[in-house]
Amino acid sequence: MELRALRYFVTVAEELHFGRAAERLQIVQPAVSQQIARLERELGVRLLERTSRRVRLTPAGERVLAAAREALAAAARVRVVAGDSVAGLRIGVASCVTPRLDRALARLRESERRAEPRLVVLPVTARLDAVRDGELDLALVRGTLASTTLTVTPAWSEPLHAVISREHPAAGKATVSLHDLDPHSLHLPARDSDPPLHDAILAALPTAPSRPPAGDLLNAAFEVSRGGQAWTLIPAEQFAGSLPDRLLQVPFDPLMTVDGHVVTSLATPDPWVASYVAAFGD
Repeated sequence: MELRALRYFVTVAEELHFGRAAERLQIVQPAVSQQIARLERELGVRLLERTSRRVRLTPAGERVLAAAREALAAAARVRVVAGDSVAGLRIGVASCVTPRLDRALARLRESERRAEPRLVVLPVTARLDAVRDGELDLALVRGTLASTTLTVTPAWSEPLHAVISREHPAAGKATVSLHDLDPHSLHLPARDSDPPLHDAILAALPTAPSRPPAGDLLNAAFEVSRGGQAWTLIPAEQFAGSLPDRLLQVPFDPLMTVDGHVVTSLATPDPWVASYVAAFGD
């Protein structure tokens, strides 16, 4: 029995949808179906009931799901404890370098359990899956996040800023409030580009945006750069001063914030988690 088959099964069980599971795994849907069918043959039980409208776990599938999660966590623990005193540390991040990240990497190299960090750029969902599967040691995620299959530890909090063009009516202000911004001109990235951050931003807004999502954050920023009343929101450290000249990053008053989390495997020892949180915290 391969760990890959268990990982595919757990992903389908969490999504209850083969298409979404394939997207998370970044493979084609037939490959997921083949692995699930092979696992069912090996175990001699039906794990999932599939119809044209829905997928659900069978009673045997419920039992196997719990055991599969335990097996994946155990495999991750083996990888963790195999590290030496100067272990390589695989960290899942977004495609941007921030002062917080630079500072944390220095702290990790100088900590009691010295580690040589290696940054791995992945989308948020792939980042979480890679930690769950033991392919990453930890990941950094901003926003609203809870999990029963990962350890999610708040590590820092940072302001949300408005991003506007230099032609925006509020461009001359040191701070802005939501009353200064047209709610109908908000360009918010689609949820699937970063679900935790998207959910945190929606929770901070008094009303849901009326404009359709603008793809990822780069698409949203491009729309804002075209001028007018357009705007979006980003964590203050997201671009770390590297916004294009035609865009401005303006703090909110009153303050709006988003939490940053260190995400690790359930198998990661508590002292190690604490050292990671200390490295990335304020």
